[in-house]
Amino acid sequence: MSDDKDAIYTEFREAVNMAPKELEEWLETDESKSVGDSDGGESTGHKSGRRIVEIKRKNKDELTDSDYSHMKKVNQYVARHLKQPPKKEDKKTSRWRYSLMNWGHDPLK
Repeated sequence: MSDDKDAIYTEFREAVNMAPKELEEWLETDESKSVGDSDGGESTGHKSGRRIVEIKRKNKDELTDSDYSHMKKVNQYVARHLKQPPKKEDKKTSRWRYSLMNWGHDPLK
């Protein structure tokens, strides 16, 4: 995984295939809230989804080092999880898909 900001940005734009409004609406669903690891509160993926919305609404020249760090984390998460699709359950309603969608990627698009 590159530390080059242009590479991170390009990969993020490819990995996150949900529009900000679409992701915001998804994050409000029970399905979105039903997946991910949490310490009793909001899941890591759910928090990430809210951060992704903020990042996607910025112009490239407004992105901070912190934004790029999160974008790199998103890129890694999406790449890793796309390699682990469910074998038996319906992908459309799978926890795998729901978790990826919390991170801004709908694998059925």
